[in-house]
Amino acid sequence: MAQLIEDYGLIGDLHTAALVGRDGSVDWMCLPRFDSPACFASLLGNEDAGFWRVAPTGGGLATRRRYLPDTLVLESEWDTPEGTVRVTDAMPPRGDAADVVRVVEGVRGRVPMTMALRLRFDYGRVVPWVQQLGGDLAAMAGPDAAWLRTPARLEGRNLTTYAEFTVAAGERVPFVLTYKPSHERRPEPVDPERALDETVRFWREWVGQVRYEGGWRDAVVRSLLTVKALTYAPTGGIAAAATTSLPEQLGGPRNWDYRFCWLRDATFVLQALLGTGFVAEAKAWREWLLRAVAGDPADLQIMYGLDGARRLPELTLDWLGGYEESRPVRIGNAAAGQLQLDVWGEVLDSLHLARDAGIESVESAWELQRALLDFLEGHWDTPDNGLWEMRGPRRHFVHSKVLAWAGLDRAVRAVQDHGLAGPVDRWRALRHDIHADICARGYDAERGTFTQYYGADVVDASLLLIPQTGFLPWDDPRVVGTVRAVEQDLFKDGFVLRYDPGADGSVDGLPGDEGAFVACTFWFADALHGIGRRRDAREVFQRLLDLRSDLGLLSEEYDTRAGRQVGNTPQAYSHVGLINTARHLSQAHPATRPRGGTRGR
Repeated sequence: MAQLIEDYGLIGDLHTAALVGRDGSVDWMCLPRFDSPACFASLLGNEDAGFWRVAPTGGGLATRRRYLPDTLVLESEWDTPEGTVRVTDAMPPRGDAADVVRVVEGVRGRVPMTMALRLRFDYGRVVPWVQQLGGDLAAMAGPDAAWLRTPARLEGRNLTTYAEFTVAAGERVPFVLTYKPSHERRPEPVDPERALDETVRFWREWVGQVRYEGGWRDAVVRSLLTVKALTYAPTGGIAAAATTSLPEQLGGPRNWDYRFCWLRDATFVLQALLGTGFVAEAKAWREWLLRAVAGDPADLQIMYGLDGARRLPELTLDWLGGYEESRPVRIGNAAAGQLQLDVWGEVLDSLHLARDAGIESVESAWELQRALLDFLEGHWDTPDNGLWEMRGPRRHFVHSKVLAWAGLDRAVRAVQDHGLAGPVDRWRALRHDIHADICARGYDAERGTFTQYYGADVVDASLLLIPQTGFLPWDDPRVVGTVRAVEQDLFKDGFVLRYDPGADGSVDGLPGDEGAFVACTFWFADALHGIGRRRDAREVFQRLLDLRSDLGLLSEEYDTRAGRQVGNTPQAYSHVGLINTARHLSQAHPATRPRGGTRGR
């Protein structure tokens, strides 16, 4: 049975990642990259779907665990009646193949240990052919091959490989699992101790580039490490999360695949990276963005694959029972085909932010933006599915209109501030018209708040971003009123919902409920800070920090009734929110995102 979501630690090699439970079991890992089929999928089913456990004989949860400072190297320790043992887990930076290194170290006494490996390719469906070759274990099925190398004696029972051994104080017993496509030559084995040292050195050298002088530095650095761990190094794309189908409601159907790159994350990610000194990573993300969106502007998607792939067909894996029976288990994401007009504005905003930060641009980037602007000019007033990927009817969502305004605003500023060529008078006039339309049709004067969509009597958390775009200043009464309305309607048990799916007028289009959205609660802290309620902002931020696991990780949502993390994990959006809110509250820069937005119109 899978553990609590917050019981899992993350290790990764900038191509893929693994989730390691408190019980010493790797219950989720996709190979060779984040969005590949899983070879350990017991997180979404049972142990028949694959796992790899290294723990004291008899099981039990680790007494304590931690990341080695400034790394993604995980240490778990068990205190047992026989003594104390430590397991160190890491994925070395990708070389010729993907490696997972696990080293068992005796700390005190003599502790009996058990290693159990059950490889199941294709999300638990394929049992590989396993044999021992020269003392190593070799497993193969179709396109996949893996090797386990260890000095411990291996034996097979019930389609599972075991090693039973005792580790005394000072002794170290390594296990190295290596993966490579089955048609390629077997890779040279890695030295586990050297690989651990190289992994520690890699992460500490990376953290050495951090340029952040604000508060909560340890939390910011841990979140930066997590965002880096979700980066697909070959392309610079950043996965929204390492998992699929961890539920937004325990036992419910709101289970989505987040192992892709969302365009709307771009500006937040760039802000976090640029604001903490990671210009190279920001540039790589910008370059991924340009490659992904190249083509017909009318075909712009809300998300793409790690390599910019457009086809992300949604399928259900009916042989998996789901995390705590949360069905269906999905791979792919049908929301990729939705119309969400805000992403045109987000892309234009992101590229403007990169330009303002001095990231070298190319002429083709502005040509692409001109094409995106042409589409936005002709379609900004079209109803869409909105930021939250509503599967109900399309509406004129206020957030989508505000981001259309932002896209035109950034175009005007590109001409004014950077000397680029374009019909600035036409863009300026349309920017004015969109602003007026939103204020007339998306604002409820009687209640004193912007609404989720034109004509609605409900709000959603995306409205908190209005002043961050520069659409209106923080001290505008309409902004203050909107923050208060979100607080009244969506601030529940100390955290913020994206929207109320059960409210009259909701166009959610799905059954069931969901938890409080972590990123939205960070936005709420930003908003409280922006309107002058700084003590309240810090209280909300501290509450969010307290949600983190003992390893500093956050998933997508929080179930306030169950007191548990829910949704895919670790969530880049949540960790980027932590970084940016820490910067805002530390006054490392003003509460407005550095988008170059204008006050008023």
